[in-house]
Amino acid sequence: MSTAVLDKRPAGVSGPRFSQRYVPVLATLALLVLMYLFGTFQYEGFASGQGVANLFIDNSYLMVIAVGMTFVILTGGIDLSVGAVAALSTMVAATLLEDRGWSAPVVIPVVLLIGCTLGAAMGAVIHYYEIQPFIVTLAGMFLARGLCYVISTDSQSITDGLYSDIGLETIPLGGGVVITYSVLVALAAVLIAYMVLHYTRLGRNVYALGGNKQSALLMGLPIARTTIAVYTISGFCAALGGILFSFYALSGSPNTAIGLELDAIAAVVIGGTLLVGGSGFVLGSVIGVLVLGLIQTIITFANLESYFTRITIGLLLFAFILLQRLVFARRSPSS
Repeated sequence: MSTAVLDKRPAGVSGPRFSQRYVPVLATLALLVLMYLFGTFQYEGFASGQGVANLFIDNSYLMVIAVGMTFVILTGGIDLSVGAVAALSTMVAATLLEDRGWSAPVVIPVVLLIGCTLGAAMGAVIHYYEIQPFIVTLAGMFLARGLCYVISTDSQSITDGLYSDIGLETIPLGGGVVITYSVLVALAAVLIAYMVLHYTRLGRNVYALGGNKQSALLMGLPIARTTIAVYTISGFCAALGGILFSFYALSGSPNTAIGLELDAIAAVVIGGTLLVGGSGFVLGSVIGVLVLGLIQTIITFANLESYFTRITIGLLLFAFILLQRLVFARRSPSS
C-alpha cells in the first residue's frame, strides 16, 4: 500500500506526522520541567544535584512497581495487589533472613518467585474465568496483606550484612552527588521494560491486546499467554519493589506500602498511559513517578501538611484523565 493512501492529511501538508499519543507524555514532561523551575526559583537549595539524585533514591521502588503497572494498564487491565505484594515481600525477606537465617542471595530469588506466582495466578484467573481484573486483583490484595499478618503483626528489622551494605552504600557520581544501588536496579528495570515493550513480540501483543481484544483474538495472537505474562511481570515488579523498599527501610512490616498501588496507577496515568489500554510508554510512567516525587519535595520545602500531596495528586489525576479524553476524543472504542 502506498504512502499516499495511508496519509489522510489535507493536500499540501507534508513532513513527518506527529502522533497524538505523544501529547499526554509531553504534557507530563512539560509539567515536570515547570515544577522543577518553580522549585528552583522559589526555594534555596532546591536545585542541587543531590536533590535530583534523591528523587530517584526515594522513589526507586515506586518506579519499579509503576513499570509493572504500565504493562497491565496497556492491556486495559488493573492490578490492585501490587502494594500488598510489596509488603508481603518485605515480610518474607525479613522473616527468612532474621528468623530462619537464610542468606540474602537465596532469599531474594524466593521473594521474586512468590511475586511471580501470585501475579501468574491472578492473570490465569482473569483470563480463563473471564473475571474483571479489578475483582481478581482486589482479592489478591486482601490475600497478600492477610499473609503479611499471618507471618507477623509487628515490624521486624533486617540486620543482614549484605542487605545493609546494599541499602546503605552509595555510588559517587561526582560533585558530591551519590546514588544507591536501588537506583541502578530501578533504571535497569525501566530499560528492560522499554526493550520488551518496543522490540519484542510480547510487547507488540501487549499493545494489540489493549487496543482491541477482539481484533487481537481474530489475528490469532496468544491472548491467554499475554494476559498471564503481564500480570506475572506486574507481580515480579511488585516483589522487586518490595525488596528495594526493604533495602531502603532495612525492615519488613505488614503495614508497609498501604495505598502504594494507587500511587503506581496515578504515576502511570499521569505519565500518559491510557486507562483503557493500547497507548502509553514506560518512560512516561517514569516521568509520572518523578512528578509525584517532585510534588512531595515542593510540599516539604514549603513546609505544608503532607495531605496537600494527596490533594495535588488528585487534581493532577483529574487533569490528565481529562487531557486523555480530549486528545483521544476522536478515537472510537474499537480503534
